[in-house]
Amino acid sequence: MPQKLAGSRPKAILYLVLTAVMWSLGGILIKLVNSNALAIAGTRSAIASLIIWIYLKKPKFTWSAAQIEAALAYTGTVIFFVSANKLTTAANAILLQYTAPIYVAILGAWLLKEKVKPYDWAAILLTLGGMVLFFIDGLNTSNFMGDVCALLSGVCFATFAVFMRMQKHESPLESVLLGNVLTSLIGLPFLTSAMPDAKGWLGLILLGAVQLGLPYILYSKAVRHLKALEIILISTIELVLNPVLVFLTIGEVPGTMAFIGGAVILVVITAWCSLPAIMDRRTNAQDPDSEKANAS
Repeated sequence: MPQKLAGSRPKAILYLVLTAVMWSLGGILIKLVNSNALAIAGTRSAIASLIIWIYLKKPKFTWSAAQIEAALAYTGTVIFFVSANKLTTAANAILLQYTAPIYVAILGAWLLKEKVKPYDWAAILLTLGGMVLFFIDGLNTSNFMGDVCALLSGVCFATFAVFMRMQKHESPLESVLLGNVLTSLIGLPFLTSAMPDAKGWLGLILLGAVQLGLPYILYSKAVRHLKALEIILISTIELVLNPVLVFLTIGEVPGTMAFIGGAVILVVITAWCSLPAIMDRRTNAQDPDSEKANAS
């Protein structure tokens, strides 16, 4: 196996971890912007579009089915997520969005022919269990429409991950660019009737540049080397960071169950990401001829 290819997985995981760190700013920043959900979604996507376009310089739009479908799924993800954060608690929004691994496992097996192994299902169940523990202290199900938006965001996020993975041999970032442009066209008209204050504009700039633009550049690099299910599960690190940032900004202390849930998620993701490499090493140790073949 060529050295460059062999080192691509750890680098992709690192990119995805950095992506999750920047994504985790979303709940706090959205709450700080005094405007409606569509205006926020449209404005932050307009800023993100500019950053991504500058990075790409000359975007390559193939208008393939996968590129368009990923863009539409992205648009649904960001609009529903912003709406959820305005209509329900940040905890509900992020928890219900991250039911996505279930949908990815089904869609990935169906559309990508990526086999879901027993330890993948175990990781899904343990991660979902960690999510429940993480937010059980403050889970609020009274804001029905917000919870529905969060669930729809999760379905869209899963669909987006699958169609991005379909473009692993192309340039998937163009789908993100198209999705941001479409979101801008939908949301920006609502800004005129809900103009934010100075603090709100600062929040929008951070949302567009740091929480959306830069992380999706890293995300597009990571999807080339990781399975759709891996992408979703590693991204759940965002769940752990979100309440920590809430505590640091507004002093909200996560409960004991939240700490336990966060530990479960971190341990599961770390073990799950490391398992393929450990199994490969064991296989190579048992079969020296296989190791020689990989090295050649």
